[in-house]
Amino acid sequence: MGHAYQLGDHITLRELARAIAQGFSPIVEVESMDGIYTVRLHHGSGVSELSDGDGKTLTFLGTGEIRDKLGELGLTHGVLTWSDQCGDEMIGVPGHAMTPDEMLAHGTRIAFR
Repeated sequence: MGHAYQLGDHITLRELARAIAQGFSPIVEVESMDGIYTVRLHHGSGVSELSDGDGKTLTFLGTGEIRDKLGELGLTHGVLTWSDQCGDEMIGVPGHAMTPDEMLAHGTRIAFR
């Protein structure tokens, strides 16, 4: 089934609203990195980062603003992930950076409305 929209690496809130109105239903990832949050939308043709009109990734200082903005668009939930998850080097446990799929699988479900 084809869609009337084309998604790139970056998507604005306005483009996201249009896509949702046309049936777009992504997996929403809210990534935490040292207290800064970004939003990635996982979909059939790849991953798009929520960005401003200039293609700069939007950052948030908490999940409340993300919840409000995405809830207003009709999205109901997402997965909170942490980019800095790795083994604890202090006790000698070998660590590896988690893959995007592992991060989504082990993230915390969060509600937007």
